[in-house]
Amino acid sequence: MYDGIVQELIDELGRLPGVGPKSAQRIAFHILQTPTFDVSRLSTLLSEVRERVKFCERCGNVSENDLCAICSDVRRDPSLICVVEDAKDVAAIERTREFRGLYHVLGGAISPIAGVGPDDLRIRQLMTRLSDGTVQEIILATNPNLEGEATAAYLTRLLAAMEIAVTRLASGLPVGGDLEYADEITLGRAFEGRRSA
Repeated sequence: MYDGIVQELIDELGRLPGVGPKSAQRIAFHILQTPTFDVSRLSTLLSEVRERVKFCERCGNVSENDLCAICSDVRRDPSLICVVEDAKDVAAIERTREFRGLYHVLGGAISPIAGVGPDDLRIRQLMTRLSDGTVQEIILATNPNLEGEATAAYLTRLLAAMEIAVTRLASGLPVGGDLEYADEITLGRAFEGRRSA
């Protein structure tokens, strides 16, 4: 649609997850039309991220060190591990400031359609972490979709033989939501997870 390198930039930006053709075009033109946009800074940061950022040896979260800041924090409760699918889930939970335990990032969810099985996830590393008897509770915080539910069910069966409490994040109606717009699964979970008023 555009000549040469401008179209190449749009195409490359469009390959990013969540960036469609129109968003890619807007970003490209923002870069082109904003004289104060520091392209060299962006380029340097992208290169540095690729070189310096790795995954925590213990939990799988993103980190610039062998252990992430959460695993290195002695104030965290080592008897409590929250299992999530991706590192961005750690950031979402941390924003709540409610959880003071540790995390374990699986690196995805079981999805036979996508060819992702239990061996493709960091489940073996989780089991190794549980072997010393420190952990008393595992909170399964996988996404409430088909793949996340399958992963949670698999982990629940796997952990059943261990003397560790396995819990799942509550799910149900969002604050400010209307009952008439809730799907059957969400409404059903809201009934299952009801509590005293």
